Amino acid sequence: MPKKLLQRYLPKRETLGQYQLTRRFAPFLNRIELWSVKRNLIAGGLALGLFCGMIPGPLQMLAAISFAIVLRVNLPAAVLGTCFSNPFTIVPLYMLAYTLGLWCMGDAGASNLPSFPASDWQHPQLLWSAWSEWLLASGQPLLIGILLLAVLLALAGYILVQVSWRLNVLHALRRRRYNRLQLARGD
Repeated sequence: MPKKLLQRYLPKRETLGQYQLTRRFAPFLNRIELWSVKRNLIAGGLALGLFCGMIPGPLQMLAAISFAIVLRVNLPAAVLGTCFSNPFTIVPLYMLAYTLGLWCMGDAGASNLPSFPASDWQHPQLLWSAWSEWLLASGQPLLIGILLLAVLLALAGYILVQVSWRLNVLHALRRRRYNRLQLARGD
């Protein structure tokens, strides 16, 4: 059931040639495993996407595409996995990462997270330098927390796909067995 559902909704490799962002990767997109709907490939792709979703800045999807090609996991699952991180969720995620970093370093009572820089989207160079300064000011706790949160999210996503896929298969087997018994009884 999940395989048929995923095959219906995941994009096809032919459609990605239409987008400027993915045209660069076109020579690498012909690998079958990047589009295969198998439990381990989907789980690995989602885990990779969740990990790459914690990368600062707009490089999340490019990193997910690049690593999916190198690691040969499901590409659409990797790209969709990055979508949890967006302008509305990035601040709480980074605050959680900072708190995790402080906790890991043993500095539970340390200073608060520095204030986020103003985002001037009209000047990307100034935006990049402002965010770089903010990351440096946040220091080690944030970087450790981002890495730890990325690993935890990836692990949780991988386990979630593996368990839910297995439960779905078991449910389908039970339903098939029940239907066979009903046919044998003549109901």
